[in-house]
Amino acid sequence: MSVNVKMPKLGMTMKEGKLSKWFKGENDSVQEGEELFEVETEKITNKIDSPATGILFQIVIPEGTVVPVGTVLGIIAEPGEQPERIEGIQVGEVEEITPTPSGAPEPAEEEKTRETQYISATPAAKRLAKELDIDLSQVQGTGPEGRIKEADVTRYHEQGPPGPKATPLAVEIARQEGLDLSAIAGTGEGGKITKEDVIQALAMTRRAETAKPFHLIPFTGMRKAIADNMHASLHNTAQLTLFTETDVTESIRFLDLVRQEHKKDETIRVSMNDIIILATSRALKRFPIMNSTQIGDEILLHDSVRMGIAVALPEGLIVPVLNEADKKGLLQIARESRELARKAREGTLSVDEVTDGTFTITNLSGFGVDGFTPILKPPETGILGVGRVVAKPVVSKGEIVIRSMMVLSLTIDHRVVDGALAAEFLQTVARYLEQPPLIMS
Repeated sequence: MSVNVKMPKLGMTMKEGKLSKWFKGENDSVQEGEELFEVETEKITNKIDSPATGILFQIVIPEGTVVPVGTVLGIIAEPGEQPERIEGIQVGEVEEITPTPSGAPEPAEEEKTRETQYISATPAAKRLAKELDIDLSQVQGTGPEGRIKEADVTRYHEQGPPGPKATPLAVEIARQEGLDLSAIAGTGEGGKITKEDVIQALAMTRRAETAKPFHLIPFTGMRKAIADNMHASLHNTAQLTLFTETDVTESIRFLDLVRQEHKKDETIRVSMNDIIILATSRALKRFPIMNSTQIGDEILLHDSVRMGIAVALPEGLIVPVLNEADKKGLLQIARESRELARKAREGTLSVDEVTDGTFTITNLSGFGVDGFTPILKPPETGILGVGRVVAKPVVSKGEIVIRSMMVLSLTIDHRVVDGALAAEFLQTVARYLEQPPLIMS
């Protein structure tokens, strides 16, 4: 019996994924558990195993296509079996798929079009477009992530189609060089004008020799995923950041004591960040609302702390997750967090190691930063920013003394937690770092 291969849901927040590679071709034999295709999601590439043994009867979705979770990507059949072929994109109730309009042929049984396009639009916009006989693929959306709203359809109906379709980079180059985009023929998808079209137009008008050189960096992969996630985070949450400066002199002494105790064991290397993870995870158990995620109209309080630890890479930022951080001691936290950082740099993190975090710590002390405003990682409720340690003169017991000071910055989703409670949580973390024995109280 044939089996439909679908786009998997790799994490709580995943809505769509990019099918970046097929490891098998049509009519190739596949074994259950064998790597079948590759999916590019938020920040990592995932190799997905075959759900069944048989023949890859049909590849429905080609490489390089972004589709919603649940979309049928291909069909695995038993040898000799001839199941009905799937035409176009088929998906369950996870996302709504709108076929490409504008005079497409009727879906006759033997002559269905394979060309379908996912168009993000509100139900009201789709109804109005149908009433006015407007091709939604020609309407520019102004909603979140380019979603088409009813007002966009109305504006298109009243004002007509927009000017020439062009990539943002093509528009900018044309503007700098004084080119009229309407006089340039586009070779991109749907006649869109690309940067190559603009550069070619410059050459044809004998201006290529004097044109400014352009150094182009592709805005794709991890960098684009980070940009999309940060933009969505700022627009879909009510973010508030609180700052405090804490005296970490005793934590540094504690760190030196631990290092001295284990100096003969090269496998044990403890950092200040490990102490911060320990202190924060214990504080989260005292303030359960800070260790929560908002799912629709409900707030989910988590029984354990899955601590996200931001790791900077040359191509961007990735956040591995330390599972059950609240149940681990300092040495175990140090060992496992270092292993996660190693995997992040080598690109060997698994899906489970980068998804479903409940709270995040991002540490910029190594970059000489004092304080900053961290951006939430939805659907988490909080993220703690850590600045560098600076020796400063402070007043202690009526005397001016030199102490090691650190700025902590906590960003919260104000929809989920109030500022007063968040401030109390931040002060608890600060007290733990000022007096490490309190962590065990």
